[in-house]
Amino acid sequence: MLCTSDGKLYWEGSKGNRAKDKKTVRLVVPYERGYMKILVIAGARPNFVKIAPLLKCLRRRPDVFHPRFVHTGQHYDARMSQSFLDDLGIGAPDIALGVGSGSHAGQTARLLEAFERVMQEERPDRVLLVGDVNSTLACVLVCAKLPIPVDHVEAGLRSFDRRMPEEINRIVTDALSDLLFTHSPEAEAHLLREGIAPERIHFTGNVMIDCLVQCREHIDRSSVLERIGVTPAGYVLLTLHRPSNVDAPETLASLIDVVLQIGRRLPVVFSVHPRTVKMIEEFGLAARLSDSENLRNIEPQPYFDFLRLQQQARFVLTDSGGVQEETTYLGVPCLTLRENTERPVTVTQGTNMLVGTDADAILRESNRILDGSWKTGVTPALWDGHAAERIVDILTKYT
Repeated sequence: MLCTSDGKLYWEGSKGNRAKDKKTVRLVVPYERGYMKILVIAGARPNFVKIAPLLKCLRRRPDVFHPRFVHTGQHYDARMSQSFLDDLGIGAPDIALGVGSGSHAGQTARLLEAFERVMQEERPDRVLLVGDVNSTLACVLVCAKLPIPVDHVEAGLRSFDRRMPEEINRIVTDALSDLLFTHSPEAEAHLLREGIAPERIHFTGNVMIDCLVQCREHIDRSSVLERIGVTPAGYVLLTLHRPSNVDAPETLASLIDVVLQIGRRLPVVFSVHPRTVKMIEEFGLAARLSDSENLRNIEPQPYFDFLRLQQQARFVLTDSGGVQEETTYLGVPCLTLRENTERPVTVTQGTNMLVGTDADAILRESNRILDGSWKTGVTPALWDGHAAERIVDILTKYT
């Protein structure tokens, strides 16, 4: 038995019954580290927001945890990735896979190969996943086959629409995860209905809200409104990126037309996702956007600036799940351009309403908000800025 300088314990022995068949084999076994080596995985911009408070809490306890940030590279545009890492204090990734974009199958396949190599080299005690993107799916599959314990933050979200790639990712990830951290009571109910053992489920709150709370001072200091030339409550904020909305020319054209109508009453600030830019150009819709004086197209903003835009908007039009949560916490009216949501608590308790892509419904509800008729939401339970602390306290029990 040998203990080497790399901190691994080796056992050397022989294989084979006859002398001529004997081969020296080396079995690598992790020695007793005294701390938990944990890989924290993210690769898409919304998930950087979720891991920031988790990494902060893990790094505060070096005697218990040794966290390593793995950036899968699913979002590789600097505006969509590095600016968030800088703003949130995450720092440079310890490991960068750089898989880039592509079809769902192609991207997932590259992630599977790349992450398996990382697992073999890093040999972590646990893996911590967030969200529902392809990076999450690929990593949970690798962990399940090795096997390595894997835990899922934001578990139990369900839209019940399997046409959404994210819904498939959620279901598979939750089925294969060891610990499931939920942000709302209905998420726990979904998991129990799917046969997940109750002792694996922990209601810990919303880590996205942790990030918002921790960055509130930076958000309040942002000068993005002055740079764009809008005033508090003097504009509508629009985000649009889901394939169901931007990949169909008729749907995208209809949404643009209704937004232009809203712009007649109040200027619309359109934070344009790179995917949406591509489809607008492909469908020949760019002229409609450029001809309107009341529609201001801006590139995706850094985290502090984008939250400031949400915070000060008269209301928000979106198809983003995270924006539904953030507007609920901020108390800003939100119209979600989808027929369903995996975050129903933002509708039942918060400021959100589903309006789909029907132009009449969007225009009707927009006018209601502008006329001062809108519900007052409440902050859901445990959306208090301490979700990451609860998660890390639970992980401590597994060291």
